[in-house]
Amino acid sequence: MTNDHTFRKSLNLFDSTAIVVGSMIGSGIFIVSADIARQVGSPGLLMAVWLITGFLTVCAALSYGELAGMFPKAGGQYVYLKESYNPLVGFLYGWTLFLVIQTGTIAAVGMAFAKFLGVIFPWVSESVVWFQYGFVKFGPIQIIAILSIVLLTWINTRGIKEGKRIQNAFTSGKFLLLLLFILIGLIFATNSQAIHENLRIFWEPQQHLKDSGVIPLTGFAIIAAMGVAMVGSLFSSDAWNNITFTAGEVINPKKNIPMSLFLGTSIVTILYLLANVVYMTALPLRGAENGSTVLEHGMQFAVSDRLGTATISGIFGTYAPLIMAGFIVISTFGCNNGLILSGARVYYAMAEDGLFFKKTGRLNIKGVPATGLVVQCIWACLLCLSGTYGQLLDYVVFAVLIFYVLTIAGIFILRKKKPELERPYKAFGFPVIPAIYILLATFIMGILLAYKPDYTWPGLIIVLLGIPVYFFWYKRKPAN
Repeated sequence: MTNDHTFRKSLNLFDSTAIVVGSMIGSGIFIVSADIARQVGSPGLLMAVWLITGFLTVCAALSYGELAGMFPKAGGQYVYLKESYNPLVGFLYGWTLFLVIQTGTIAAVGMAFAKFLGVIFPWVSESVVWFQYGFVKFGPIQIIAILSIVLLTWINTRGIKEGKRIQNAFTSGKFLLLLLFILIGLIFATNSQAIHENLRIFWEPQQHLKDSGVIPLTGFAIIAAMGVAMVGSLFSSDAWNNITFTAGEVINPKKNIPMSLFLGTSIVTILYLLANVVYMTALPLRGAENGSTVLEHGMQFAVSDRLGTATISGIFGTYAPLIMAGFIVISTFGCNNGLILSGARVYYAMAEDGLFFKKTGRLNIKGVPATGLVVQCIWACLLCLSGTYGQLLDYVVFAVLIFYVLTIAGIFILRKKKPELERPYKAFGFPVIPAIYILLATFIMGILLAYKPDYTWPGLIIVLLGIPVYFFWYKRKPAN
């Protein structure tokens, strides 16, 4: 397949790092710790969940650096899997990315954008539903989510420079705002009563379930609870690999992609840990669902799980919800720009191999895969009409972990299979660090399969359904 236009090398180290950081930080950090607090019931275990998540994320990013240096091509992880194993495995990743991982995340972030915009403009309300049939809903919140996705898609069809300007502006903005939130929280939001209570129960785990009430956790139950709780933290820390999709547009990709992966994941991990320190110095972890004050609700039962708002409510009073909503609107908009910009490059690479719609493998006059962007937009918008944020989150995390494990295992395979390839950067701590990641991530997947089967098994089935689809595309491939 030939292209009339080519990718334009426009992304430097700052731009690449902005894509990593901007794609990772959305709304999750301000919400998911409430659910983690209910799952583990202990400040020490909550921090352990975020520490393990950060460790896994940085380890994976350091390992991906070797693959990025070896294969600096558009498509990133799709290319790594194809080269490590075979075209089928690469296709299954691209298939799952399109059906669930990328588009599902875009939909979830778009819905979060709309939900928090509704705090500022009450007419954008979740309670207003104009049409509902089964799991399909349509109302103002869906309209806003869809419009935001369409707008960002249109901007990115106008060229990589347009996309990176949006990304740099919004990433810089939310980085500074998150830093400001942490500083204000640590200086002005600390509560001695909350600190005392959290220190008292620091290593006393318990789970708060709606049906079963409070359950003390001991033995393996602690590990299982942490594994289930990590769904939220892993989702909030995901999408760091999106920069690998855009390798064809990165200046000196063999150097800048590995460096941006390390810098971006390290920055976000530190910010996330500090944000959770802020929560625990401002609010008691345990609370009551029927509490009458922010402190009585605690972290576990912050209203609508909005921990960020609860944390600064003592400082800004009734303005706190509006301030945090504005922050999250900025954060989610920038997050979705990075996701939308990057994802279409995978479909482009698949089409180049004859494994996706032919037109998605062509670049427009601006040097971007516009058709791939439009196809991605349409499917993400349809997903906005179905399911919930939590369901999409569960599907995404399990599917993502499967391919992260396979990709990092691919480093071992390629060391044997293609030792002659140039490796400008080698995986940090090889073989120990990559092996630790593979073992931990596989263990977490096992826990999710056992304790969250309603969502993880469907995610696995979606991956496997790609096998007959692959052979359909393979038979249609033009002969070389």
